Amino acid sequence: MFLTKKAIPRRTFLRSAQAAIGLPLLDAMIPASTAWADTPAKPVPRLGFVFIPMGCDQARWTPPGQGKLEELSPILAPLKPVKDQVTVITNTRLQNAYPGTHDTSNSAFLSAASSKHTESSDYFCGTTVDQIAAKQMGRDTQLASLQLAMDLNPLAGVCNNGYACVYQNCLSWSSPTTPLPSEAHPRVVFERLFGEGGDAAARQAALRNRGSLLDAFTRDIAKLKQRVGTPDRVRLDQYLDSVRQVESEIERAEKAVKDNKTPDLDRPVGVPAAFADHAKLMFDLQILAFQADITRVITFQLTREQSNRTYPEIGVADPHHPTSHHGNDPEKVAKIAKINTYHVSLFSDFLQKMKATPDGDGSLLDHSVYLYGSGMGNPSLHDHENLPILVAGGAATGLKGGRHIRYEKGTSLANVHLTLLDRVGIHLDSFVDSTGKVDDLFERIDVG
Repeated sequence: MFLTKKAIPRRTFLRSAQAAIGLPLLDAMIPASTAWADTPAKPVPRLGFVFIPMGCDQARWTPPGQGKLEELSPILAPLKPVKDQVTVITNTRLQNAYPGTHDTSNSAFLSAASSKHTESSDYFCGTTVDQIAAKQMGRDTQLASLQLAMDLNPLAGVCNNGYACVYQNCLSWSSPTTPLPSEAHPRVVFERLFGEGGDAAARQAALRNRGSLLDAFTRDIAKLKQRVGTPDRVRLDQYLDSVRQVESEIERAEKAVKDNKTPDLDRPVGVPAAFADHAKLMFDLQILAFQADITRVITFQLTREQSNRTYPEIGVADPHHPTSHHGNDPEKVAKIAKINTYHVSLFSDFLQKMKATPDGDGSLLDHSVYLYGSGMGNPSLHDHENLPILVAGGAATGLKGGRHIRYEKGTSLANVHLTLLDRVGIHLDSFVDSTGKVDDLFERIDVG
Protein backbone atom coordinates (compact mmCIF):
# COMPACT_ATOMS: atom_id res chain seq x y z
CA MET A 1 0.00 0.00 0.00
CA PHE A 2 1.37 3.43 -0.94
CA LEU A 3 1.02 6.01 1.83
CA THR A 4 1.54 9.73 1.34
CA LYS A 5 2.28 12.28 4.01
CA LYS A 6 -0.94 13.99 3.00
CA ALA A 7 -3.67 11.80 1.57
CA ILE A 8 -5.54 12.77 -1.59
CA PRO A 9 -9.17 13.60 -0.67
CA ARG A 10 -11.71 11.00 -1.81
CA ARG A 11 -13.80 13.70 -3.45
CA THR A 12 -10.95 14.91 -5.68
CA PHE A 13 -11.92 15.95 -9.22
CA LEU A 14 -9.84 16.90 -12.23
CA ARG A 15 -11.52 20.05 -13.55
CA SER A 16 -11.51 22.18 -16.69
CA ALA A 17 -13.86 24.91 -17.88
CA GLN A 18 -16.53 22.49 -19.15
CA ALA A 19 -15.65 19.16 -17.61
CA ALA A 20 -14.77 17.37 -14.39
CA ILE A 21 -13.53 13.83 -13.85
CA GLY A 22 -14.02 12.09 -10.53
CA LEU A 23 -11.31 9.63 -9.53
CA PRO A 24 -11.60 5.97 -8.57
CA LEU A 25 -10.71 4.94 -5.03
CA LEU A 26 -6.91 4.99 -4.74
CA ASP A 27 -4.56 3.76 -2.02
CA ALA A 28 -3.18 7.31 -1.88
CA MET A 29 -6.54 8.44 -0.54
CA ILE A 30 -5.83 6.60 2.72
CA PRO A 31 -4.24 8.84 5.37
CA ALA A 32 -0.83 7.65 6.52
CA SER A 33 -0.84 5.53 9.69
CA THR A 34 -4.62 5.05 9.44
CA ALA A 35 -6.04 1.55 9.47
CA TRP A 36 -8.02 0.62 6.34
CA ALA A 37 -11.18 -0.20 8.23
CA ASP A 38 -11.33 3.24 9.85
CA THR A 39 -10.34 5.44 6.93
CA PRO A 40 -12.72 7.76 5.03
CA ALA A 41 -11.37 6.11 1.86
CA LYS A 42 -13.07 2.83 2.75
CA PRO A 43 -15.18 1.60 -0.18
CA VAL A 44 -18.82 2.63 0.08
CA PRO A 45 -21.85 0.44 -0.65
CA ARG A 46 -23.70 0.94 -3.94
CA LEU A 47 -27.25 -0.01 -4.76
CA GLY A 48 -28.66 -0.69 -8.22
CA PHE A 49 -31.89 -1.88 -9.80
CA VAL A 50 -32.45 -3.32 -13.29
CA PHE A 51 -36.03 -3.63 -14.53
CA ILE A 52 -37.19 -6.01 -17.26
CA PRO A 53 -40.75 -5.73 -18.62
CA MET A 54 -43.53 -8.22 -19.19
CA GLY A 55 -42.46 -10.92 -16.78
CA CYS A 56 -40.94 -14.15 -17.99
CA ASP A 57 -41.42 -17.76 -18.90
CA GLN A 58 -41.57 -18.88 -15.28
CA ALA A 59 -40.92 -22.57 -16.04
CA ARG A 60 -37.59 -21.79 -17.72
CA TRP A 61 -36.69 -19.04 -15.20
CA THR A 62 -37.14 -20.88 -11.88
CA PRO A 63 -34.19 -23.03 -10.76
CA PRO A 64 -34.93 -26.52 -9.43
CA GLY A 65 -34.90 -27.13 -5.70
CA GLN A 66 -34.01 -24.54 -3.10
CA GLY A 67 -31.11 -23.62 -0.84
CA LYS A 68 -27.77 -24.03 -2.58
CA LEU A 69 -28.04 -23.11 -6.24
CA GLU A 70 -26.78 -26.42 -7.62
CA GLU A 71 -28.24 -25.95 -11.09
CA LEU A 72 -29.15 -22.83 -13.01
CA SER A 73 -32.37 -22.75 -14.99
CA PRO A 74 -32.19 -22.33 -18.80
CA ILE A 75 -32.92 -18.59 -18.66
CA LEU A 76 -30.43 -17.99 -15.85
CA ALA A 77 -27.67 -20.12 -17.45
CA PRO A 78 -25.70 -17.03 -18.64
CA LEU A 79 -25.09 -16.21 -14.95
CA LYS A 80 -22.80 -19.22 -14.50
CA PRO A 81 -19.56 -17.13 -14.32
CA VAL A 82 -21.04 -15.13 -11.41
CA LYS A 83 -23.31 -17.79 -9.90
CA ASP A 84 -21.66 -17.46 -6.49
CA GLN A 85 -22.55 -13.75 -6.44
CA VAL A 86 -26.23 -14.30 -7.28
CA THR A 87 -29.25 -15.35 -5.23
CA VAL A 88 -32.57 -16.15 -6.93
CA ILE A 89 -35.77 -15.38 -5.02
CA THR A 90 -39.01 -17.18 -5.93
CA ASN A 91 -42.67 -16.52 -5.05
CA THR A 92 -42.66 -12.76 -4.40
CA ARG A 93 -45.67 -10.73 -5.44
CA LEU A 94 -46.84 -7.12 -5.80
CA GLN A 95 -50.34 -7.02 -4.35
CA ASN A 96 -50.63 -3.26 -4.89
CA ALA A 97 -49.92 -3.62 -8.61
CA TYR A 98 -53.38 -5.06 -9.20
CA PRO A 99 -55.78 -4.81 -11.06
CA GLY A 100 -52.96 -6.06 -13.25
CA THR A 101 -51.56 -3.76 -15.94
CA HIS A 102 -48.30 -2.90 -17.66
CA ASP A 103 -48.43 0.52 -16.04
CA THR A 104 -48.68 -0.75 -12.48
CA SER A 105 -46.11 -3.47 -13.14
CA ASN A 106 -43.61 -0.69 -13.75
CA SER A 107 -44.76 1.79 -11.10
CA ALA A 108 -45.04 -0.79 -8.30
CA PHE A 109 -41.69 -2.49 -8.98
CA LEU A 110 -39.71 -0.15 -6.72
CA SER A 111 -42.57 1.46 -4.82
CA ALA A 112 -44.66 -1.63 -3.94
CA ALA A 113 -47.47 0.95 -3.89
CA SER A 114 -50.82 1.40 -5.61
CA SER A 115 -51.04 3.91 -8.43
CA LYS A 116 -53.94 6.31 -8.73
CA HIS A 117 -56.00 5.48 -11.80
CA THR A 118 -55.86 8.71 -13.75
CA GLU A 119 -55.25 9.95 -17.27
CA SER A 120 -54.24 13.41 -16.12
CA SER A 121 -51.39 14.98 -14.14
CA ASP A 122 -52.94 14.25 -10.74
CA TYR A 123 -50.99 11.00 -10.60
CA PHE A 124 -50.08 9.49 -7.27
CA CYS A 125 -47.86 6.48 -6.55
CA GLY A 126 -45.32 6.08 -3.75
CA THR A 127 -41.72 6.98 -2.91
CA THR A 128 -39.53 4.27 -4.43
CA VAL A 129 -36.92 2.25 -2.58
CA ASP A 130 -34.06 3.73 -4.63
CA GLN A 131 -35.07 7.25 -3.65
CA ILE A 132 -35.30 6.34 0.03
CA ALA A 133 -31.75 5.08 -0.33
CA ALA A 134 -30.64 8.12 -2.35
CA LYS A 135 -31.84 10.54 0.31
CA GLN A 136 -29.20 9.19 2.67
CA MET A 137 -26.57 7.68 0.36
CA GLY A 138 -26.54 10.71 -1.94
CA ARG A 139 -25.56 13.28 0.66
CA ASP A 140 -21.87 13.10 -0.24
CA THR A 141 -22.06 12.50 -3.99
CA GLN A 142 -22.37 14.71 -7.05
CA LEU A 143 -25.65 13.00 -8.04
CA ALA A 144 -27.98 11.61 -5.40
CA SER A 145 -29.13 8.99 -7.91
CA LEU A 146 -29.07 8.18 -11.61
CA GLN A 147 -32.10 7.05 -13.63
CA LEU A 148 -31.36 5.29 -16.91
CA ALA A 149 -33.40 3.62 -19.65
CA MET A 150 -33.04 2.22 -23.15
CA ASP A 151 -36.15 3.70 -24.75
CA LEU A 152 -37.60 7.15 -25.12
CA ASN A 153 -40.07 7.84 -22.34
CA PRO A 154 -43.11 9.91 -23.35
CA LEU A 155 -44.43 11.43 -20.14
CA ALA A 156 -47.62 12.90 -21.56
CA GLY A 157 -50.88 11.24 -22.51
CA VAL A 158 -52.41 7.88 -21.71
CA CYS A 159 -50.46 4.69 -22.34
CA ASN A 160 -52.71 1.85 -21.22
CA ASN A 161 -56.06 1.15 -19.53
CA GLY A 162 -56.68 4.76 -18.58
CA TYR A 163 -53.35 5.18 -16.77
CA ALA A 164 -51.14 8.20 -17.45
CA CYS A 165 -47.92 7.33 -19.28
CA VAL A 166 -45.86 8.51 -16.34
CA TYR A 167 -46.63 5.24 -14.51
CA GLN A 168 -45.23 3.12 -17.30
CA ASN A 169 -42.18 5.21 -18.01
CA CYS A 170 -40.79 6.23 -14.62
CA LEU A 171 -39.32 3.64 -12.30
CA SER A 172 -38.23 6.18 -9.68
CA TRP A 173 -40.44 8.49 -7.62
CA SER A 174 -38.88 10.90 -5.12
CA SER A 175 -42.33 11.43 -3.60
CA PRO A 176 -45.81 10.04 -4.36
CA THR A 177 -46.38 12.97 -6.72
CA THR A 178 -42.86 13.39 -8.16
CA PRO A 179 -41.80 10.89 -10.85
CA LEU A 180 -38.19 11.05 -12.03
CA PRO A 181 -37.71 10.61 -15.80
CA SER A 182 -34.95 8.35 -17.08
CA GLU A 183 -32.28 9.14 -19.66
CA ALA A 184 -31.68 6.77 -22.58
CA HIS A 185 -29.03 8.70 -24.52
CA PRO A 186 -25.45 7.66 -23.63
CA ARG A 187 -24.04 11.06 -24.66
CA VAL A 188 -26.39 12.92 -22.33
CA VAL A 189 -25.51 10.58 -19.46
CA PHE A 190 -21.78 10.89 -20.19
CA GLU A 191 -21.96 14.68 -20.18
CA ARG A 192 -24.02 14.60 -17.00
CA LEU A 193 -21.34 12.52 -15.29
CA PHE A 194 -18.32 14.43 -16.58
CA GLY A 195 -19.49 17.76 -18.04
CA GLU A 196 -19.43 20.85 -15.88
CA GLY A 197 -20.05 24.57 -16.24
CA GLY A 198 -21.73 26.80 -18.79
CA ASP A 199 -25.16 26.69 -20.37
CA ALA A 200 -26.24 24.11 -22.93
CA ALA A 201 -24.89 26.14 -25.86
CA ALA A 202 -21.50 26.56 -24.21
CA ARG A 203 -21.35 22.85 -23.44
CA GLN A 204 -22.17 21.96 -27.05
CA ALA A 205 -19.52 24.37 -28.34
CA ALA A 206 -16.92 22.87 -26.03
CA LEU A 207 -17.93 19.40 -27.18
CA ARG A 208 -17.42 20.33 -30.85
CA ASN A 209 -14.06 21.96 -30.20
CA ARG A 210 -12.48 19.32 -28.03
CA GLY A 211 -11.15 15.91 -28.96
CA SER A 212 -11.42 13.41 -26.16
CA LEU A 213 -12.65 14.65 -22.81
CA LEU A 214 -9.36 13.46 -21.37
CA ASP A 215 -7.29 15.72 -23.64
CA ALA A 216 -8.02 18.64 -21.31
CA PHE A 217 -6.51 16.77 -18.37
CA THR A 218 -3.22 15.42 -19.77
CA ARG A 219 -1.03 17.62 -17.59
CA ASP A 220 -3.13 17.12 -14.45
CA ILE A 221 -3.13 13.37 -14.92
CA ALA A 222 0.67 13.35 -15.26
CA LYS A 223 1.02 15.37 -12.04
CA LEU A 224 -1.35 13.05 -10.20
CA LYS A 225 0.62 9.99 -11.26
CA GLN A 226 3.75 11.50 -9.71
CA ARG A 227 1.96 11.59 -6.33
CA VAL A 228 0.81 7.98 -6.23
CA GLY A 229 2.40 4.54 -6.19
CA THR A 230 2.57 1.96 -8.96
CA PRO A 231 -0.70 0.13 -8.03
CA ASP A 232 -2.57 3.44 -8.09
CA ARG A 233 -1.07 4.38 -11.45
CA VAL A 234 -2.26 1.06 -12.89
CA ARG A 235 -5.72 1.56 -11.38
CA LEU A 236 -5.92 5.12 -12.68
CA ASP A 237 -4.86 4.04 -16.19
CA GLN A 238 -7.51 1.32 -16.23
CA TYR A 239 -10.20 3.78 -15.18
CA LEU A 240 -9.19 6.46 -17.68
CA ASP A 241 -9.00 3.85 -20.45
CA SER A 242 -12.59 2.90 -19.61
CA VAL A 243 -13.69 6.55 -19.80
CA ARG A 244 -11.93 6.93 -23.14
CA GLN A 245 -13.46 3.72 -24.50
CA VAL A 246 -17.00 4.70 -23.51
CA GLU A 247 -16.54 8.13 -25.06
CA SER A 248 -15.22 6.59 -28.29
CA GLU A 249 -18.16 4.19 -28.53
CA ILE A 250 -20.61 7.07 -28.07
CA GLU A 251 -18.87 9.07 -30.80
CA ARG A 252 -18.87 6.07 -33.13
CA ALA A 253 -22.62 5.62 -32.64
CA GLU A 254 -23.29 9.29 -33.31
CA LYS A 255 -21.26 9.20 -36.53
CA ALA A 256 -23.20 6.16 -37.72
CA VAL A 257 -26.56 7.95 -37.54
CA LYS A 258 -26.40 9.10 -41.17
CA ASP A 259 -25.91 5.50 -42.32
CA ASN A 260 -28.95 4.17 -40.45
CA LYS A 261 -31.77 3.97 -42.99
CA THR A 262 -34.35 2.50 -40.57
CA PRO A 263 -34.11 4.34 -37.25
CA ASP A 264 -35.96 2.96 -34.22
CA LEU A 265 -38.52 5.59 -33.27
CA ASP A 266 -38.55 4.36 -29.66
CA ARG A 267 -34.88 5.20 -29.21
CA PRO A 268 -33.05 8.54 -29.18
CA VAL A 269 -31.00 9.54 -32.20
CA GLY A 270 -27.31 8.78 -31.90
CA VAL A 271 -27.37 5.56 -29.93
CA PRO A 272 -25.75 2.32 -31.19
CA ALA A 273 -27.88 0.52 -33.76
CA ALA A 274 -27.56 -2.84 -31.99
CA PHE A 275 -29.56 -3.30 -28.79
CA ALA A 276 -26.69 -5.13 -27.06
CA ASP A 277 -24.22 -2.35 -27.88
CA HIS A 278 -26.58 0.30 -26.50
CA ALA A 279 -27.18 -1.76 -23.33
CA LYS A 280 -23.45 -2.30 -22.86
CA LEU A 281 -22.84 1.44 -23.05
CA MET A 282 -25.51 2.13 -20.45
CA PHE A 283 -24.05 -0.53 -18.17
CA ASP A 284 -20.52 0.82 -18.69
CA LEU A 285 -21.72 4.28 -17.69
CA GLN A 286 -23.03 2.80 -14.45
CA ILE A 287 -19.60 1.35 -13.71
CA LEU A 288 -17.93 4.71 -14.32
CA ALA A 289 -20.47 6.49 -12.12
CA PHE A 290 -19.85 4.05 -9.28
CA GLN A 291 -16.08 3.99 -9.71
CA ALA A 292 -15.76 7.75 -9.42
CA ASP A 293 -18.35 7.88 -6.61
CA ILE A 294 -20.47 10.27 -8.69
CA THR A 295 -23.51 8.42 -7.39
CA ARG A 296 -24.21 5.38 -5.23
CA VAL A 297 -27.77 4.63 -6.41
CA ILE A 298 -28.81 3.72 -9.97
CA THR A 299 -32.00 2.46 -11.62
CA PHE A 300 -32.02 1.07 -15.15
CA GLN A 301 -35.10 0.23 -17.23
CA LEU A 302 -33.63 -2.28 -19.66
CA THR A 303 -36.73 -2.05 -21.84
CA ARG A 304 -40.17 -0.67 -21.11
CA GLU A 305 -43.57 -2.26 -20.70
CA GLN A 306 -45.52 -2.77 -23.94
CA SER A 307 -42.27 -2.57 -25.89
CA ASN A 308 -42.66 -3.76 -29.46
CA ARG A 309 -38.93 -4.21 -29.88
CA THR A 310 -37.89 -7.20 -31.97
CA TYR A 311 -34.76 -9.27 -31.42
CA PRO A 312 -33.72 -10.74 -34.80
CA GLU A 313 -30.17 -11.11 -33.47
CA ILE A 314 -31.41 -14.00 -31.28
CA GLY A 315 -33.98 -15.34 -33.73
CA VAL A 316 -37.03 -13.49 -32.41
CA ALA A 317 -38.42 -11.32 -35.20
CA ASP A 318 -41.83 -10.91 -33.53
CA PRO A 319 -42.48 -7.84 -31.31
CA HIS A 320 -41.99 -8.48 -27.61
CA HIS A 321 -45.34 -7.22 -26.31
CA PRO A 322 -47.72 -9.18 -28.60
CA THR A 323 -45.56 -12.27 -28.13
CA SER A 324 -45.84 -11.95 -24.35
CA HIS A 325 -49.59 -12.56 -24.70
CA HIS A 326 -48.69 -16.13 -25.50
CA GLY A 327 -51.84 -17.94 -24.29
CA ASN A 328 -49.59 -20.93 -23.54
CA ASP A 329 -48.69 -21.27 -27.21
CA PRO A 330 -45.41 -23.26 -26.97
CA GLU A 331 -43.80 -21.36 -29.84
CA LYS A 332 -44.54 -17.96 -28.31
CA VAL A 333 -43.48 -19.09 -24.83
CA ALA A 334 -40.17 -20.29 -26.27
CA LYS A 335 -39.63 -16.88 -27.87
CA ILE A 336 -40.31 -15.12 -24.55
CA ALA A 337 -37.75 -17.42 -22.92
CA LYS A 338 -35.21 -16.45 -25.59
CA ILE A 339 -35.78 -12.75 -24.86
CA ASN A 340 -35.53 -13.39 -21.11
CA THR A 341 -32.24 -15.28 -21.59
CA TYR A 342 -30.84 -12.53 -23.79
CA HIS A 343 -31.59 -9.87 -21.20
CA VAL A 344 -30.01 -12.00 -18.44
CA SER A 345 -26.89 -12.47 -20.58
CA LEU A 346 -26.44 -8.70 -20.81
CA PHE A 347 -26.79 -8.39 -17.04
CA SER A 348 -24.30 -11.22 -16.55
CA ASP A 349 -21.75 -9.47 -18.77
CA PHE A 350 -22.21 -6.36 -16.62
CA LEU A 351 -21.71 -8.29 -13.37
CA GLN A 352 -18.56 -9.91 -14.73
CA LYS A 353 -17.17 -6.51 -15.62
CA MET A 354 -18.06 -5.22 -12.14
CA LYS A 355 -16.24 -8.22 -10.69
CA ALA A 356 -13.14 -7.37 -12.74
CA THR A 357 -13.14 -3.68 -11.76
CA PRO A 358 -10.89 -2.89 -8.75
CA ASP A 359 -12.43 -0.97 -5.87
CA GLY A 360 -10.50 -0.48 -2.66
CA ASP A 361 -9.69 -3.84 -1.09
CA GLY A 362 -11.81 -5.79 -3.58
CA SER A 363 -13.88 -5.31 -6.70
CA LEU A 364 -16.76 -3.02 -7.58
CA LEU A 365 -19.11 -6.00 -7.37
CA ASP A 366 -17.82 -6.77 -3.88
CA HIS A 367 -19.20 -3.44 -2.68
CA SER A 368 -22.45 -3.36 -4.69
CA VAL A 369 -25.91 -4.87 -4.49
CA TYR A 370 -28.16 -5.10 -7.56
CA LEU A 371 -31.76 -6.25 -7.79
CA TYR A 372 -32.80 -7.52 -11.23
CA GLY A 373 -36.35 -8.42 -12.14
CA SER A 374 -39.86 -7.52 -13.24
CA GLY A 375 -43.09 -6.30 -11.69
CA MET A 376 -45.04 -8.88 -13.69
CA GLY A 377 -45.02 -12.66 -13.38
CA ASN A 378 -46.94 -14.38 -16.17
CA PRO A 379 -47.30 -11.76 -18.94
CA SER A 380 -50.12 -13.62 -20.63
CA LEU A 381 -52.21 -13.22 -17.47
CA HIS A 382 -50.90 -9.76 -16.52
CA ASP A 383 -50.46 -11.08 -13.00
CA HIS A 384 -48.01 -9.94 -10.35
CA GLU A 385 -47.31 -13.32 -8.77
CA ASN A 386 -44.09 -15.33 -8.64
CA LEU A 387 -42.04 -12.43 -9.97
CA PRO A 388 -38.70 -13.13 -11.66
CA ILE A 389 -36.31 -11.67 -9.05
CA LEU A 390 -32.62 -12.11 -8.36
CA VAL A 391 -30.14 -10.23 -6.19
CA ALA A 392 -26.46 -9.92 -7.12
CA GLY A 393 -23.60 -8.64 -5.01
CA GLY A 394 -20.15 -9.31 -3.63
CA ALA A 395 -18.43 -10.44 -0.48
CA ALA A 396 -18.35 -7.08 1.29
CA THR A 397 -22.14 -6.80 1.10
CA GLY A 398 -22.58 -10.06 2.97
CA LEU A 399 -24.76 -11.53 0.22
CA LYS A 400 -25.09 -15.30 0.54
CA GLY A 401 -24.60 -15.97 -3.15
CA GLY A 402 -25.12 -19.16 -5.09
CA ARG A 403 -28.50 -19.79 -3.52
CA HIS A 404 -32.20 -20.12 -4.38
CA ILE A 405 -34.63 -18.80 -1.78
CA ARG A 406 -38.11 -20.20 -2.27
CA TYR A 407 -40.59 -18.11 -0.27
CA GLU A 408 -44.11 -19.00 0.70
CA LYS A 409 -46.37 -18.01 -2.19
CA GLY A 410 -47.60 -14.43 -2.03
CA THR A 411 -44.70 -12.90 -0.07
CA SER A 412 -44.41 -9.18 -0.76
CA LEU A 413 -41.52 -7.94 -2.89
CA ALA A 414 -41.37 -5.11 -0.32
CA ASN A 415 -39.63 -7.59 2.01
CA VAL A 416 -36.72 -7.71 -0.42
CA HIS A 417 -36.64 -3.91 -0.72
CA LEU A 418 -36.63 -3.55 3.07
CA THR A 419 -33.73 -6.01 3.28
CA LEU A 420 -31.70 -4.17 0.63
CA LEU A 421 -32.18 -0.86 2.44
CA ASP A 422 -30.98 -2.47 5.66
CA ARG A 423 -27.93 -3.85 3.88
CA VAL A 424 -26.79 -0.40 2.72
CA GLY A 425 -27.23 1.07 6.19
CA ILE A 426 -30.80 2.41 6.01
CA HIS A 427 -32.77 0.79 8.79
CA LEU A 428 -36.57 0.97 8.56
CA ASP A 429 -39.17 -0.96 10.52
CA SER A 430 -41.26 -1.54 7.41
CA PHE A 431 -41.69 -0.58 3.75
CA VAL A 432 -45.25 -0.34 2.38
CA ASP A 433 -46.76 -3.83 2.81
CA SER A 434 -43.61 -5.63 3.94
CA THR A 435 -43.96 -8.31 6.60
CA GLY A 436 -40.27 -8.59 7.51
CA LYS A 437 -36.79 -8.93 6.06
CA VAL A 438 -35.39 -11.79 3.99
CA ASP A 439 -33.48 -13.58 6.77
CA ASP A 440 -31.39 -15.83 4.53
CA LEU A 441 -30.34 -13.27 1.93
CA PHE A 442 -27.33 -11.75 3.71
CA GLU A 443 -24.79 -12.74 6.34
CA ARG A 444 -25.07 -10.83 9.60
CA ILE A 445 -22.24 -8.34 9.09
CA ASP A 446 -22.02 -4.66 9.90
CA VAL A 447 -22.20 -2.49 6.77
CA GLY A 448 -23.08 0.80 8.40
